[in-house]
Amino acid sequence: MFRIILRYGVLAGLIVGVPMLVLTVTLDHHMPVAWGMVIGYTTMLIAFSLVFIAIKRHRDGDLGGVIRFWPAFALGLGITVVASVFYVCAWEALLATTHMDFIGGYAQTLIEQKKASGVSGEALAKFVAEMETLKAQYANPLYRLPMTFTEIFPIGALVSLIAAALLRNRRFLAVQRT
Repeated sequence: MFRIILRYGVLAGLIVGVPMLVLTVTLDHHMPVAWGMVIGYTTMLIAFSLVFIAIKRHRDGDLGGVIRFWPAFALGLGITVVASVFYVCAWEALLATTHMDFIGGYAQTLIEQKKASGVSGEALAKFVAEMETLKAQYANPLYRLPMTFTEIFPIGALVSLIAAALLRNRRFLAVQRT
């Protein structure tokens, strides 16, 4: 099962990491935050479709068409952890090679949104101070790495949960043997 986790986890990690690197470098850090989130989470879902494929192939090929929920869920979580580590490494490589100030731009976007919504005075000053604190925290890798990991891991965990729940039923997408 370890080989399956590594094979599909690395592939899922490449699916989620490579487009992030290519798009950010190609667009020269000028992708709107909303589009970046849409593209990012879409590639995550595409990458985590491999969790479903891996569990199904393991169930049908190695286990004779039967898998229990917990082993299926563990397989999915293993793939998710490997893919999430690849995602974090890709993000760190991106920050290191491009010297992009992601958190500065992100904080500025949030501040502008607050201003546009009519927040001013003391409430705005408090929010700006919170963004400055966030920027200082984000500069610390011990804060940034787990934060980046938690961007992707819950999505993979949810896909693993759904895939394990569906594929534990031997009749769900059963192999048609003739």
